[in-house]
Amino acid sequence: MINKAQELAAAHDGFLTRQFENEANADVHSRTTAREILDDFGDRTLDYWVTGYGTGGTLKGVARVLAKERPDTKIVVCEPDDAAMLSSGTGQQRNADGSPAAPHPSFTPHPMQGWAPDFIPKLTGDAIDSGTIHKVLRIKGPDALRCSRDLAQQEGIFVGITSGATFAGALAVCAEAPKGSTILCMLPDTGERYLSTPLFADIGADMSEEELAISRSTPNNQLKPAA
Repeated sequence: MINKAQELAAAHDGFLTRQFENEANADVHSRTTAREILDDFGDRTLDYWVTGYGTGGTLKGVARVLAKERPDTKIVVCEPDDAAMLSSGTGQQRNADGSPAAPHPSFTPHPMQGWAPDFIPKLTGDAIDSGTIHKVLRIKGPDALRCSRDLAQQEGIFVGITSGATFAGALAVCAEAPKGSTILCMLPDTGERYLSTPLFADIGADMSEEELAISRSTPNNQLKPAA
């Protein structure tokens, strides 16, 4: 993906955003996402902030603000169990500009699209190296898929696989946190992006008999004619 982006930028004199290393990525989350969290909680306690990481912009940008203004908030980062690069203890090889010089040795393919490419992004590495991270949780693929479906079916929240993974991490935090703790879980995407993925593999393209029955249950006399 990155190699193709570099190729296209060079071929068409394009601007390569370099979102995995670009400090503007983290800066905008410090100015917006982090401030929204602080404003929403106000004087209330925020014990845990649970998030995943893709480019690392949200993680770095929010973590540094919380560490400064909410030092009691524990920051928990989730990563795929199949690509446990952060918890491996192995550093990322980088070029002089911070870009990856090689794939990380702990990476293997995983179903959490948008999370954890085959390297640790510089912005993510910055957050880890800052010492502001309380814990890194490894999330299994089936748990991410299950939690994504549970959010849709039980709460009406239509999210993708990475949000399900973060929610699985938040549930793990809930299981160990002191009673009465306040936990904020980031759900950064929408399920519409995942319609062709394994997240919806068990859902048929056509309506089931149960769904058809629901659609036919409205009496004709309750339907208003078109204008």
